Amino acid sequence: MGKHTRAQGPEGTAQAPAAAPAMEHGAVGFEPLTPTRGAATAARDGHTAKAVARDGHGAAGDQGRPRRKRGLRNVLSTIFLVVGIALLATAGYLYFHAQSEYSHTRQSNEKLQKVANVQVSEDNGAPKIDFAALEAVNDDIVGWVDVVGTSMSFPVYQGKTNNTYLRTSATGEYSVGGQVFLDCKNTKPGMVDAQSLIYGHHLNDGQMFAPLDDLKKQENFDKVKTVWYVDRNNKAWELEPLLLYIIKSDYDDDLRTFTFASNDDFHAYLNKTLAKAVAKRSDAQQIIGGTSHVLTLVTCNYDFGHGRAVMLCVPKSEAAAATGASAQDASASGTTDGA
Repeated sequence: MGKHTRAQGPEGTAQAPAAAPAMEHGAVGFEPLTPTRGAATAARDGHTAKAVARDGHGAAGDQGRPRRKRGLRNVLSTIFLVVGIALLATAGYLYFHAQSEYSHTRQSNEKLQKVANVQVSEDNGAPKIDFAALEAVNDDIVGWVDVVGTSMSFPVYQGKTNNTYLRTSATGEYSVGGQVFLDCKNTKPGMVDAQSLIYGHHLNDGQMFAPLDDLKKQENFDKVKTVWYVDRNNKAWELEPLLLYIIKSDYDDDLRTFTFASNDDFHAYLNKTLAKAVAKRSDAQQIIGGTSHVLTLVTCNYDFGHGRAVMLCVPKSEAAAATGASAQDASASGTTDGA
């Protein structure tokens, strides 16, 4: 019995050494699949699948974000396009509306020109106006102003306030250009007080008193030799520009001064305006000393925002007397009684 080296099985067969299977399994790193191991592996695989799914969603998200960005850009582009079109449409409407208003103002003034039947006197070159016809249209007519060499030739009205003809035509309709008007505080029919103020709009298309603002340039100022004011009684005043200055705001307390306590006060006022002049006669200082009346024309100026261009005109007869001009020059100037 001691010779046997192998254990006998139950039926007497030889059995393999018990350590061998363990070694073989260990040599190849094999671990038997058990229920516990299978569950762990399945769980890990499940997590991996979820991770893959997350990665898949992430990839889809990476693709979705550019789409959303492109969509947002498209929406913004559409909004900007619509806003741009709206702005262009608004600008177009405002432009054509303004042109329509300017056209209405031009037609209104052309009608008044026809009603006035403006002629030029053969005696002195003064405008001859049919004031009876103008009065039939509107009894507020007080005169006619004509700046020779420019497009400024208009009937002059005077309302109860300075707003009366600011945006209202002579026939009572709304008008962007209103009418040229004498200050409501001036004595009718103008050129009675020491200073008479006449206002006119500065329209962007060059109508009304727009050319007045161009006279701030000395070379343009020098070209204007004569300004006529004919009152409704057909008394004609022949004047010439004395100086032009700019008010940098829309109002100046000194401007609306019509009468003065003395000639010295009046001349002091004129010298004050001369100090501000941007265009003037070379002998303005000398003329001021002999002046007793000025006709002052006022319009808007936009050099410094919303200001005023103000031109003072003096009767030629007074200017001639102040400068010692010849008697012939003096007699050819001043006032005349129109027909």
